[in-house]
Amino acid sequence: MNRYLNPVQLARPSGFSHAVVADPGRTVYLAGQTALNGHGEIVGVGDVVTQFAQCLSNLLTALNAAGGRSDNLVSVRIYMTDVDDYKAHAREIGAVWRQLAGRRYPATAGIGVARLWDDEALVEIEGVAVIPYSER
Repeated sequence: MNRYLNPVQLARPSGFSHAVVADPGRTVYLAGQTALNGHGEIVGVGDVVTQFAQCLSNLLTALNAAGGRSDNLVSVRIYMTDVDDYKAHAREIGAVWRQLAGRRYPATAGIGVARLWDDEALVEIEGVAVIPYSER
């Protein structure tokens, strides 16, 4: 089982872990996912929470296709076009994470960007997962 490390010398994390030690296994690199639906259309235009939910759902769908689960995520990077808007909705975004991925948080980076590939995209999430050999 992965170990989530949050040293007391560092600020208490909220919505992420400072470090994750993964069990030996297969590493899965997950491409950045925006709020595209199955028809290639951005959902939740102008709504960062709805877009985050779609992005995370897409990421977890890709992970599931590789044989993994949300608790196999060891690292995610969240790219956002409006950091202030994202922070203003952090509680709602955290609730979405817990609903879709559970209460464990991987090592995470939040990165402000000028824009994403799709003009209407507000958020993009990419990740790395390690699926333990015992789950093959």
